[in-house]
Formats: sequence, C-alpha cells, structure tokens
Amino acid sequence: MNVEVFKTNVNTRRYADKLVNQIHKAFTHYNANFDLDDCDKILRIECNKGVIGSKKLIVFLNDYGCQCRDPTRLIF
Repeated sequence: MNVEVFKTNVNTRRYADKLVNQIHKAFTHYNANFDLDDCDKILRIECNKGVIGSKKLIVFLNDYGCQCRDPTRLIF
C-alpha cells in the first residue's frame, strides 16, 4: 500500500467531503480522507494499486480551488 499526505487549505467538513467524493470518482483506486483537526488540514491518500500520482492529484484539487502540497516542502 502506498500512502501520501498533503497540506491543504481546506477549512470545512463540507468542502472536505466534496473533495473526497470527487477524488474517489476520478481516482477509483485511491482512498482519501482529511484530518481537519491538524493545523495543516492534512489530506491522506492511500493507494492499494499502483502509485499515487501526486502532481496529477495536486492539479486536480487546484481545479476545485484547493491549495495542496507535500508538507515537507518549505513554502505553500
């Protein structure tokens, strides 16, 4: 299983749920969830089949107004 985490600007459960639904539709082999209690509003992606296309996912989320990045990077 592959796992990636991303820092986001998602602030509400409603917005997070919308994004998770869209991720599951577009990336059927991903399991996504948000930790909105974390200060970085973490998006966690699990993939049991293949690898996680981080750049493709970030572009996809940007189209929904979500800023998203690898939390190990220094700037948002």
